[in-house]
Amino acid sequence: MSHSKNEEVETKEMDIKSMSSSRRYVHSARYLHKVGVPPKQNLFQEFKATVRETFLADDPLRPFKDQPRSRKFVLATQAIFPILEWGRSYSWRKFRGDLIAGLTIASLCIPQDIGYAKLAYLDPQYGLYSSFVPPLIYAFMGSSRDIAIGPVAVVSLLLGTMLSDELDPVQNKPEYLRLAFTATFFAGVTQATLGFLRLGFLIEFLSHAAIVGFMGGAAVTIALQQLKGLLGIKNFTKDTDIISVMKSVWSNVEHGWNWQTIVIGVSFLSFLLFAKYIGKRNKKFFWVPAIAPLISVVLSTFFVFITHAEKQGVVIVKHIEKGINPSSVNQIYFTGEYLVKGMRIGVIAGMIALTEAAAIGRTFAAMKDYQIDGNKEMVALGTMNIVGSMTSCYIATGSFSRSAVNFMAGCETAVSNIVMSCVVFLTLEFITPLFKYTPNAILAAIIISAVAGLLDFEAAILIWKIDKFDFLACMGAFLGTVFSSVEIGLLIAVIISFAKILLQVTRPRTAILGKLPGTTVYRNIQQYPEATKVPGILIIRVDSAIYFSNSSYVRESGIHALEELHGSLQKKNIQLILANPGPVVIEKLHASNFANLIGDDKIFLTVADAVSSCSPKPVQEQV
Repeated sequence: MSHSKNEEVETKEMDIKSMSSSRRYVHSARYLHKVGVPPKQNLFQEFKATVRETFLADDPLRPFKDQPRSRKFVLATQAIFPILEWGRSYSWRKFRGDLIAGLTIASLCIPQDIGYAKLAYLDPQYGLYSSFVPPLIYAFMGSSRDIAIGPVAVVSLLLGTMLSDELDPVQNKPEYLRLAFTATFFAGVTQATLGFLRLGFLIEFLSHAAIVGFMGGAAVTIALQQLKGLLGIKNFTKDTDIISVMKSVWSNVEHGWNWQTIVIGVSFLSFLLFAKYIGKRNKKFFWVPAIAPLISVVLSTFFVFITHAEKQGVVIVKHIEKGINPSSVNQIYFTGEYLVKGMRIGVIAGMIALTEAAAIGRTFAAMKDYQIDGNKEMVALGTMNIVGSMTSCYIATGSFSRSAVNFMAGCETAVSNIVMSCVVFLTLEFITPLFKYTPNAILAAIIISAVAGLLDFEAAILIWKIDKFDFLACMGAFLGTVFSSVEIGLLIAVIISFAKILLQVTRPRTAILGKLPGTTVYRNIQQYPEATKVPGILIIRVDSAIYFSNSSYVRESGIHALEELHGSLQKKNIQLILANPGPVVIEKLHASNFANLIGDDKIFLTVADAVSSCSPKPVQEQV
């Protein structure tokens, strides 16, 4: 009797649980949330929303709303010249930091500028000119506190290579110089236009991996080019690929090498590399590698002067034009056959300079935890190069080595660039004659030691670990630059970067989802092996928008795109159910009548709701 009563109680409890579970299922099915459809927009509204999202996502005009006209003028002026905003809180303490940093980077930039000008096949003074005017412009318009402005090795080499393909820098020196100013002008126009139109995202198409490879290849190419000055070779190849350079080097072993030059170059190169080693080992000695190039120039120049080593075949700088930048407005090509050539060279070199400056600015801003405005940066860089082209400068941008020294020296604001510019001004006015006996070997040694830092092995190894395709882009850019030319390396970098983007669009990642035990959560079964497939249902997530360009690939994964997908699955007696479509997707589904084709009852807010609607077993049995 008691036994039958116990069974009766258990039976009632099971009935109650069953009813409760059934009610929960009915309740959940009855109160499913439908996917919301955003208000329909006309063509103008849709275009306006797209433009706003693409170009004005940060709402740059927000501070101007509901402000009086006088306040709007002040805000606009501060937006163009950020120094007017942060300058109000400038103090003597900050100036001390900027003064020390400015003097430190000036000691580094002066010998570098002379060497980098040679990379661009320009006279030494043009390198110094480019560290006088552009840094002043940037200090007033730039938003980075740490970036140091001036000529850089990669852009100098790229500019020199592309310009020399059009004109001989020796036989057609005046025309070559005019073409350099023209390229600088259009580099500035390109940079300023990208910033003004808020098109900075375009430089993101050149992937980080491709930049690492290109920079590394350019560093090797630059170092190889310096073997001419380091070994004292007079007849040297104009080709930049490693095979041509090494042939030229070894063919001059018997009669082309100058042992006095080699002694000077190798000795000071060893000193410079040792100074960099000291600076890396102990951050307190950051000033050692910063001041080492200037010390090397002073000592080597004094040595050549007292020994008259120039009579023994040691090639010296000889003459650097004294005085500040002369005007070059009337030397820019605005008409004629060289206009298009200058424009093409300027656009390419300007984009590379912009990419390098953007990377530097973001790096140091992240280290100091402040924000920089990418579009303002582009306008500032573009303006300084436009003004620079009119004042005898060639393309300037942010320098990795100088910015690092600027940061380590304790710079507080862009005033450090003003200090550096003032030192360069004094150098141009009073000190340039003292560089007459500076040997080219020491300039070669300074450049080699400077570009060594562009070989980022740690970044390449990290790229290999993270993404093999990115590593392919990295090595493609590197090998193309080293074994062919800077332009080919750059072209390979761009092609591989675009290839990756196209591959991601046309071959989106797809995942088969399974249900995590005890939950209503569905996840990738490869990432979560414990997730189980729902019997009779195939749940696929496409990690990309479905376009005409990738619909075939999506079909090969088990589904078709839109109507083709629905029609094909109907023939196989398979239901098509959509879960969690975004606002743009659901709007287009309704606009194209596809939602009516499959039925509104086949579009659900969550995967769990979708599974509940078509599962052959109740949801609670799958939990």
